[in-house]
Amino acid sequence: MGIFDKIKGAIFGHKDPGPGNRPTIPAGMAGGPPLQPGQQPGSQPQFQQQGQQGQQGQQQVDVEQVLGQMAQQKGNPDLNYRSSIVDLMKLLGIDSSLDNRKELARELGYTGATDGSAEMNIWLHKAVMRQLAANGGKVPASMTD
Repeated sequence: MGIFDKIKGAIFGHKDPGPGNRPTIPAGMAGGPPLQPGQQPGSQPQFQQQGQQGQQGQQQVDVEQVLGQMAQQKGNPDLNYRSSIVDLMKLLGIDSSLDNRKELARELGYTGATDGSAEMNIWLHKAVMRQLAANGGKVPASMTD
């Protein structure tokens, strides 16, 4: 699991994906539904349709609200998670070391020097927020620009 996946998992949580998005046992397999006439063992033609419909109806996760709640639960630590990648990672309980930030930079395609500079850290925070938005998060423009 990559660093971004850890960030996304910490913010989005491990919620029930909802009807139509839950994994199912394919038809004809042990524990799965019986085969329908003409259906091949292991196939699940309805699953893809349900999954696509479920994704369209998925609700966005309000990233700012989730982070605010996390900060409140931790006693409102003095962390600037709205603009600092280091503080964001600390709030989420993820190691914010330079090595982890370098790994995150590689994952997100950062091409500058990975020396922990302010430039790198600002870019990382904005890139993380843009990726969260691309993955179903509701992120205010002030955190992506």
